[in-house]
Amino acid sequence: MLSLPVTLAARLLPVAVLAAAGWGLTGDPSGATRPAATSDSAPSLKSAPSGFDKPPAPCGALSAKTVEKLVPGSGTNGSEIRSTDARRRSGCSWHALQGFDYRWLDVAYEVSPAGERSRTAGAVYGGHRQPTAVPDLGDQASVGTEVTKEDGQPTRRTVVAVRAKNAVVTVTYNGSDFEHSTAPSSGTMREGAITAAREAVAELAGVGS
Repeated sequence: MLSLPVTLAARLLPVAVLAAAGWGLTGDPSGATRPAATSDSAPSLKSAPSGFDKPPAPCGALSAKTVEKLVPGSGTNGSEIRSTDARRRSGCSWHALQGFDYRWLDVAYEVSPAGERSRTAGAVYGGHRQPTAVPDLGDQASVGTEVTKEDGQPTRRTVVAVRAKNAVVTVTYNGSDFEHSTAPSSGTMREGAITAAREAVAELAGVGS
């Protein structure tokens, strides 16, 4: 039987991370939904040489194929995490319990305003920087993973942080196996989080300045 405290902790952790990063949330994060992208192709970031004016629609950042693979049973619609400043921040979550396997995936964007783009984006990225660098992803990228345990149930949390010009993309991917009281492997979670991050960064190309 699932433990209620564990389930709540797994569901609320990604939202707490966004709040700690300076997000102003309005309403419940399970509010408006938008369809996920259905194409794996995306324009190059070179189409936005001077940076980005605003974040993209977050719930369209990932292909349906990726959502179905990383969060089985969630459907392809995500739950938008609404911000008090939609011109700078946007985010989306997908979560599902399929059988005894629980997955939660967040994608969050933060775009620095004109006039302070490089400095501010660098500072935001520094606040999210993870222990291990990820090559060939944005201008800077890093990944980290940890296992937390509550009531004997481990949950693995993997975070990928990316700076792409004046934008910072943060992907948070959580997983638990309640049947065997284990967490998914580090490799599985890292691979999934990095895949999501690559698609989320590619989606920025559609909002270039």
